[in-house]
Amino acid sequence: MRAPGARYFNTTGPCDRNQHYMLSPTQRLPEARVLIEMDRYFVLHAPRQTGKTTALGTLASELTAEGDITALMFSCERAKSAGDDYAAAEEILLKSLRQAAGRSRWPAELLPPDPWPEAPAGTRFSSALSEWCHRSPRRVVLFLDEIDALRGNSMVSILSQLRDGHNARPFGLPFPASVVLCGLRDVRDYKVASGSASEGSNPASPFNIVAESLRLGDFTADEIAELYGQHTEATGQEFTKDAVERVFELTQGQPWLVNALAREVVLKMGVTGSITVGQVEEAKERLIRARATHLDSLMERLREPRVKRVLEPVLAGTFPDIDFTFSDDLCYARDLGLIKEKPPLEVANPIYREVILRVLGAASENYVTVSPRSLVLPDGRFDLPRLLEEFVLFWREHGEVLIRQEGYHEAACQIILMAFLHRLVNGGGQLDREYAAGTKRLDVLVRWPYTGPDGDRLVQREAMELKVWRPGAEDPEPEGLAQLDRYLDRLTLPTGVLVIFDRRPEAPAWKERGSFEQATTPSGRQVTVLRA
Repeated sequence: MRAPGARYFNTTGPCDRNQHYMLSPTQRLPEARVLIEMDRYFVLHAPRQTGKTTALGTLASELTAEGDITALMFSCERAKSAGDDYAAAEEILLKSLRQAAGRSRWPAELLPPDPWPEAPAGTRFSSALSEWCHRSPRRVVLFLDEIDALRGNSMVSILSQLRDGHNARPFGLPFPASVVLCGLRDVRDYKVASGSASEGSNPASPFNIVAESLRLGDFTADEIAELYGQHTEATGQEFTKDAVERVFELTQGQPWLVNALAREVVLKMGVTGSITVGQVEEAKERLIRARATHLDSLMERLREPRVKRVLEPVLAGTFPDIDFTFSDDLCYARDLGLIKEKPPLEVANPIYREVILRVLGAASENYVTVSPRSLVLPDGRFDLPRLLEEFVLFWREHGEVLIRQEGYHEAACQIILMAFLHRLVNGGGQLDREYAAGTKRLDVLVRWPYTGPDGDRLVQREAMELKVWRPGAEDPEPEGLAQLDRYLDRLTLPTGVLVIFDRRPEAPAWKERGSFEQATTPSGRQVTVLRA
């Protein structure tokens, strides 16, 4: 039973300020009120579980309470089942609208008409809205949540009716003063969903009335501190400054992740006293292992061709093949929240970066039979040379088959090595990975905690740089050594490992791969080069 007045970090559904720690929703979206006051129709989009529904519900309540507007938010999600049947979609949407209005406890004069006026299929939605606005003593503002649940002809029909009503307002047709289309995607992608992607700038397009496209942003570091500060104020339990900073680094402010890490530490791990960086790290690992619903639903997108087309060069470190459709695919991946909003082209945050490689490498991981315990030295340190030798044996035996099986073919080597490392390191240590399109590499840091001779808790760090020798290219070793040098400078480490995968047709036979050599970096470091 929830203690009276107790609040929690929310990871499911809209937030309620009486039950959950939450930031002011309307402060996160100041532009929305301005556009509504200007009677504009606009799009609000953001990845799932970032606070869209909470923000719009709060804004609707505030606008209605002020007395000049009747603002209603209702969900289009149930209309997904209608598919192309636009008559069925209209029926479902009007029922959802009425139910949402009925829950509002408004006075009778603000409620929509009952029954709706009779009208032919394909005009019922706009006729109903027009009749409601005709009777209403206030301006009507509508928030259509989950608008991208509509498909095909249903999407075209509803948006066309909104366009026609919008354009008829100057000629006296009663119609909503402002409409907000709220969903996962930007309005550009509605064209794809409706099958009308080729419309371009057609003036009859149902997509040409949108004045703005707003994106609900992620939390800033200060906003995370403010959110966590609410918990401190309520309970006395503090998140240390370093812990808050680490949360921001791991999540880049993604709201669900920010709340999920805090919930994991406070509720699931049951931490008492101040919350530290180490506990945040443990919470991150627990979330990733559990593959919570948010992470699982996001990772289901990895096999979609549009997502793969964007993510594969990110994983491979190559430049993407860009044509006139790539921009739309990139926007789609950004709308999903998988890719950062601004260049360079890379995964949105370190947690997603980790999960993506784990998901894609899951099949390869099943082939790893080496015991992680065999890689721990008597003094507790991690035996990196032994791991590299075991990988060579694994690569010779399974590499060719796994590359053929890997859907992300261009990034297959990186994915397979990461799967091998994950299987053998993550039981007792951690892996940090850095990769982005155009970098021609993947950076890896193994962090392995152990107890020193004096009983001190120490952390062994081992750095690796991954390169691929592609057909028609020069040997990447010189470039790889220079890149590894810079990586080691940043980590303040004296040595590291450069792994070069040979993908050329003239590469050695599989049974002959896996040679080791010592090389000198431009700064004079002695490092190990593994050619696979």
